[in-house]
Amino acid sequence: MNESSSVGEVANRLRQELDRYSPGGKLPSSRTLVERFRVSPVTVSRALAQLAAEGLVVTRPGAGAFRAEPRNALAPAGDTSWQEVALSADAALEVVPRTVDASGVLVSLAAPPPGVIDFSGGYLHPSLQPERAMAAALARAGRRPGAWARPPVDGLPELRAWFARDLGGALTAGEVLITAGGQSALTSALRALAPPGAPVLVESPTYPGMLAIARAAGLRPVPVPVDADGVRPDLLAEAFRMSRARVFVCQPLFQNPTGAVLTAERRREVVRIAREAGAFVIEDDFVRRLVHEDAGPLPRPLIADDPDGVVVHVRSLTKATSPSFRVCGLAARGPVLERLRAIQVVDTFFVPRPLQEAALELLGSPGWPRHLRSLATELKTRRDALTAALRLSLPDLAPPRVPSGGYHLWLRLPDGTDESALVTSALRAGLAVTPGRPYFSAEPPAGHLRLSYADVANTEEITEGVRRLRRAYTEVCS
Repeated sequence: MNESSSVGEVANRLRQELDRYSPGGKLPSSRTLVERFRVSPVTVSRALAQLAAEGLVVTRPGAGAFRAEPRNALAPAGDTSWQEVALSADAALEVVPRTVDASGVLVSLAAPPPGVIDFSGGYLHPSLQPERAMAAALARAGRRPGAWARPPVDGLPELRAWFARDLGGALTAGEVLITAGGQSALTSALRALAPPGAPVLVESPTYPGMLAIARAAGLRPVPVPVDADGVRPDLLAEAFRMSRARVFVCQPLFQNPTGAVLTAERRREVVRIAREAGAFVIEDDFVRRLVHEDAGPLPRPLIADDPDGVVVHVRSLTKATSPSFRVCGLAARGPVLERLRAIQVVDTFFVPRPLQEAALELLGSPGWPRHLRSLATELKTRRDALTAALRLSLPDLAPPRVPSGGYHLWLRLPDGTDESALVTSALRAGLAVTPGRPYFSAEPPAGHLRLSYADVANTEEITEGVRRLRRAYTEVCS
């Protein structure tokens, strides 16, 4: 049983038993609850915190937990129907109506119900995260002089310099801004480069979170197909010509969701085509630290070979560490950097200094390269386990090419397969998978599934997950 399900079960048991106690009555001690439920003190503490957040118990340091006093009767509900008119009226005035829809992102953020194997997660399982190294880094960071003072709005100079060295290509610390994760950096970049109502070129398929950002900003995503070697330059040039877009967003390395790596020839072509169109390329380098141990040398980021300022680069530490370690470098050359800086300040002021200090401590510690080596080995092991299980049990779904980086496989469903029905059937069988539809900004050419192997406990769960997927597939296709 994982910790999150244990917390939920303890909270449910305590919630059911609250009627035994009068308002203000004291619940059993944490030690008693630990022994009774046979869980860790952390699990008990989190279960009580959950009940406290619901207003059912009150915790008092040093005294224990008590049943909360009854709440006052709720006031009569107000009439909020006027909001429907107000919100729809806003859309009528916009050239491209904004659509604030996080459903495509929430698929990989939502925790599945207890007992469900998670093939939809977008982050590392706790067992793969460098928890000890991060905890030690955070402790050391808290003792640094001025750790809780306001940081420079651009980010700590030492951290900006680390990102600049990591990117290569003679970039300087002055050309890097520190942002609160990749999603924040992509949001700032799109807002800086494209006015509301403008088209923005995107890979097809592509990351749903980026599509959500574009639509929320009132931009119009224009799809450019991706094949096994990345985006097709001929179609990219045609899309620039027809749409007159001034921005192209891409993931040249282990693209999400296809896993494609942009070839050397296409890399040069993409930058050249954008430069001739007077456009920017936003390079989302989201999984460079999730390379597998059997991968060959990685290509340099596009920005490293772009002295003319065509490329705006996004590189986050989050994917290789923890969902809560939201530190990212946003790099650009030329006047656009000032616009990016201004939007960053308006939106968030700055990334909290303790987190930046902790990032510096982690990146400079011996534990960081050890973690990356261990992660490369474990991701390959999980990738191979998932690939082997698919080829054995579901050969119709096994991908023809398997990427040597990232944390998922992209499966094309046979023609006629009902993608939505398969996702629903899989959940009934105890498996959460990601549907392919949210990855397309236009009508998809076929049904797809994305299977993540990063947020599962071990290879045994992967094997069992494929067994459950086979059961669901047989149910849908029989």
